[in-house]
Amino acid sequence: MVRVVLYCIAGSHYGYFRDELYYLACGEHPAWGYVDQPPLIGWIAWTLEHTIGTSIWAVRLLPALSGAATVLLAGLLARELGGRRWSMLVASLAALMAPVALAFSHLFTMNAFDPLLWTALAMLVVRIVKTGNERLWIPAGTLAGLTILNKYGIVFWLSGLAAGILLTPLRRSLRHRWFWIGTGLTCAIELPNLLWEWRNRFPFLELMGNVRRSGRDIPLPLLSYLQAQAEMLGYVPAVLIVFALLFFFSKNGSRFRALGWAYLVFLAEMIVLHGKMYYVAPVYPMIFAAGAVWMESATERRQWTWVRPVLAIAILAVGGIYAPVSFPILSVPAFLSYERRMGIQQQKFENQRQGMLPQLYADMFGWPEIAQTVGVYYSTLSPEEQRKTAIFGSNFGDAGAIDHFGPQYGLPKAIGDHQNYWLWGPREYTGESLIVLGDADERDMQTKCASYSIIGNAKHPLSRPDEWLPIYHCRGLKVNLQEYWPQTKHWN
Repeated sequence: MVRVVLYCIAGSHYGYFRDELYYLACGEHPAWGYVDQPPLIGWIAWTLEHTIGTSIWAVRLLPALSGAATVLLAGLLARELGGRRWSMLVASLAALMAPVALAFSHLFTMNAFDPLLWTALAMLVVRIVKTGNERLWIPAGTLAGLTILNKYGIVFWLSGLAAGILLTPLRRSLRHRWFWIGTGLTCAIELPNLLWEWRNRFPFLELMGNVRRSGRDIPLPLLSYLQAQAEMLGYVPAVLIVFALLFFFSKNGSRFRALGWAYLVFLAEMIVLHGKMYYVAPVYPMIFAAGAVWMESATERRQWTWVRPVLAIAILAVGGIYAPVSFPILSVPAFLSYERRMGIQQQKFENQRQGMLPQLYADMFGWPEIAQTVGVYYSTLSPEEQRKTAIFGSNFGDAGAIDHFGPQYGLPKAIGDHQNYWLWGPREYTGESLIVLGDADERDMQTKCASYSIIGNAKHPLSRPDEWLPIYHCRGLKVNLQEYWPQTKHWN
């Protein structure tokens, strides 16, 4: 309920996030795969467009509901693990107030759905352990397949779970056909996406290689990575990680030790592979549940019962302090004042130059203004020139802004060289007339265009500084766009 109230307060703050615009564009091209993610987010975007719409309230409703369901499921999982009232409360509070959870459940991205899907999968594993009902591997395998279609990160956690199964008595499931049927269902559900990747020469792997070589992401050594985990959880809930490991590797929690191994293997994989710190985030609701159960058991004696309300209050208080930094509940002036006064900042995970706002918030500003600037200029062109004028976005944010906000100005859908926009191609455009947004400079225009003019600027005081670039109208591209298109590919 609290999470739904937060949605009502901040659902439309501050504007569409860059990635949200891109995923809505993916929804207009439903497929079994995309360059930078599996297909589920595109399918959800398509469903929104054909049901409740793609207003900012509609787009952010499902993430908020997913976040609320994750909070509920964390508490229910604590009960399944043997906990009672206090463990359910603490697990739910941690799942609600962790800064990364507030950030995830606000935006329409794959990250909004992963915590719920992973926690549901953990619940099924716990039920298999408790009941011995091997048939539950069928829904578990189905859910695992759907989760892979949401985001590939679950594959690493599943590898950790496989290790946990082999290292614990749960390996008895390997003797039952239900486990293998469930595994087969996982593979069958993922197969169309795998075939799409194969037919397109595995663009996701190419993309990840480009990202690694570009140095875009900030690699963290071991201790810094662990510190980043504690910070994104709001520090206090991080103590539940220790408690969870004590639970899984103690006698009381030994039945569920496969989940403990799954977490340790998964965390180690992310550290070794230099995964972004938030890649680990979906695993924490189940960790909070296990840690809360151990805490409740360890504080049963009267002299320790005070720990329970203190821990709950501390999670709520510290999470509340960090909330404005990860969840846009304040106006921009109030946020900037709060940030200075409290001395806390959003965690950085990419090597991007920061403007007035941190990256997460800056990516919510400037997009309507870009479409408006292009729209005003486009309206000055003759109908004949409009028909042959393509709008080229050098990144999926610019292109997505044109696609989403452009129709109100009579703009055509954008083309672009970034991520899946490159796969969607140049359509019928030849480059005779090209409005160019994003990563281009006058040298490019001088070299590639018969003539050009600057028609505006994408600068917005609250947006990311790397978006503060001129908008060009290139007339007479010196190469045929249809022939040149294969060389434009920009995946990073």
